[in-house]
Amino acid sequence: MRTDDRRETTTVTPTTALHHVRNLGILAHVDAGKTTVTERMLYLTGATHKRGEVHDGTTVTDFDPQERDRGITIFAAAVSCDWDHHRINLIDTPGHVDFADEVERSLRVLDGAVAVFDAVAGVEPQSESVWRQADRHRVPRIAFVNKMDRAGADLDTAVASIRDRLGTVPLVVQLPIGAEDGFTGVVDLLRMRALVWAAGDDTYTEGPVPEELREEAHDRRRALEEAVAELHPAALEEFCAESALDARTLATALRDLTRGGEAVVVLCGSAYRNRGMEPLLDAVVAYLPSPLDVPPVRGTADGAEAERPADPAAPFAALVFKVHSAATGRLTYLRVYAGTIRKGDVVLDVAARRTERVGRILRVQADRNTDVDRAGAGDIVAVIGLKAARPGATLCAPGAPLLLEPPVPATPVVSVAVEARSSLDTERLASALARLAEEDPSLTVRTDPETGQTVLSGMGELHLEVAVEKIRRDQGVDVTVGRPRVAYRETVVRGVSGHVYRHVKQEGGAGQFAHVVLDVGTLETADEGAPDAVRAGGAGGASGASGAGGASGAGGGGRTCGVEEFAFRSTVTGGRVPQEYVRAVEAGCRDALEEGPLGGHPVTGVRVTLTDGVTHPKDSSEMAFRTAARFALREALRASAMTLLEPVVEVTVTVPDSAVGAVLGDLAARRGRVLGSTARAGTAVVTALVPLAELFGYASRLRGRTQGRGTFTTRPAGYAPVPAGLTTDR
Repeated sequence: MRTDDRRETTTVTPTTALHHVRNLGILAHVDAGKTTVTERMLYLTGATHKRGEVHDGTTVTDFDPQERDRGITIFAAAVSCDWDHHRINLIDTPGHVDFADEVERSLRVLDGAVAVFDAVAGVEPQSESVWRQADRHRVPRIAFVNKMDRAGADLDTAVASIRDRLGTVPLVVQLPIGAEDGFTGVVDLLRMRALVWAAGDDTYTEGPVPEELREEAHDRRRALEEAVAELHPAALEEFCAESALDARTLATALRDLTRGGEAVVVLCGSAYRNRGMEPLLDAVVAYLPSPLDVPPVRGTADGAEAERPADPAAPFAALVFKVHSAATGRLTYLRVYAGTIRKGDVVLDVAARRTERVGRILRVQADRNTDVDRAGAGDIVAVIGLKAARPGATLCAPGAPLLLEPPVPATPVVSVAVEARSSLDTERLASALARLAEEDPSLTVRTDPETGQTVLSGMGELHLEVAVEKIRRDQGVDVTVGRPRVAYRETVVRGVSGHVYRHVKQEGGAGQFAHVVLDVGTLETADEGAPDAVRAGGAGGASGASGAGGASGAGGGGRTCGVEEFAFRSTVTGGRVPQEYVRAVEAGCRDALEEGPLGGHPVTGVRVTLTDGVTHPKDSSEMAFRTAARFALREALRASAMTLLEPVVEVTVTVPDSAVGAVLGDLAARRGRVLGSTARAGTAVVTALVPLAELFGYASRLRGRTQGRGTFTTRPAGYAPVPAGLTTDR
């Protein structure tokens, strides 16, 4: 079937059956071709009438001026299109690690995803990170190996990297026809047919499998059947009875395995040359789930866990995943999980306990929007009229509140001081910063209590550059920016035992009394036979520096660790400290961890045990025990051996072979520790652990050392000790 036969001639209406809706994201590493894949999908489905190109700055989804200037996706963009009588709501996500929080918020509202991989590079660091993010959200995926027309492209090598690095079972359903510049099409292994795209033609022609590929195609089809039969009971039954699987059974099994997360279907092509895109759209429709195929959304109602089905007739429930200020007004992007929302409806922001009225509902096409009268379960739309709802907010029908779990923002790791050049712009700068923090929860704004400076914190140097440039362009405020500074942490190297603190306060009437005894140590020194510790925080995800890295620290040696690791337990027996006071002690300890003794940085990696305590029949209270615990832990930390931690990143540098020596020397000078290197078609790929503070300005240095031919990417690898004698004020 040719493309035109499946391109819709009319827009799918809001009443489209839910099983004909697909909500998916495009995930990948930087430069793997996500945006080009999205543009070709929009073109082939008739949503656009001209193919947008990243290098020309004509793409639909990369519509922000900074995205077009830099040639990368910065902001997640939502678009809708129609294919084979299905509506596809698609989100093109950023690939740079600094914007991984955008990916996290997008994944929260998606039912499926297409993971795009470079046919030469295979699985790259950020593609592995976003894959792990999708794992956490249990988002079913199919894989598209892009750039099959590049020199050095190899489908089998890319598939091997998917299997080895991602720990999944790849089920390859296509065989490429030709290689590199000679790549002209694919063999569809399900229907055993050849799909060939002639030069300059946007659609394929269907024909028999070429004679020279017939034997290999049959071997690969057989291998596919065997792999599917091992994983799918119904397919195994047919395979044992017939020694083969027909196309219908194979397609059903592939759909079940994809939606269950047991395997990933792999296709290939070249988005730039428009080859392999129609089969990818067919695979989206065939294998990825509809809103009816995923479990009902779960939340909290009246203090109890509840769920709401994907039913347009159910009470309305939606999650805000993005806020954007546009010329048309404040756009609030929603994923509608249940019910129907109409123009003019009043909705409840559950967490804020505030109602707002919906002015307009928009079907989103990146920066182009179409008004619709209503949106139902399974829809992704934007609304105008909500003045205060922020990303992560739950919107519900006022009479049926249901609080959904919001995405957790990543912990910022880099900060800069910003101020307006003109005192007349100070208020405008404050307003612009507040708007930035509202749109992007991974950006935080605070005032330094010592210097009075306004400090902007984010996920990386590029993240902050983009934020500052947005203030300059959108608000017209000229700002000065200080030198970037990383977010340090403190941790215990050697703790103390039996630290006693007595809190007594008497000012007339009922007083305050609390007596606590604390043991403080590192998490690693917890007794194996002790009761399970109550953990707080934990890894904040691949997008934040709070991910607990498994590699050794760079520069200073030692382990990397998570940022917000804290364990608390009580071994007090006999009711000497009531349970409500134990909880107050834990809360007081958390308060104390906000500022460490070395430099006022947050403290991490600490185990605190309440070993004893004394109460007073009249003067003891939760507040008294919380206060006692706060001061007790502060004193105990000052008495402990502490060390400073700095964020560490895994850097992957791709350079010409001739520049490897210079790059290795530069990494060593930056306190980097090389983990390994591989050769690839005249280039070398070096992986190293480097302190984040040493990477500021590395892009320009790398370009200079490699005559502009070197590139690098990073991903968080946790925290590591700062070497003794190294100051943080550099």
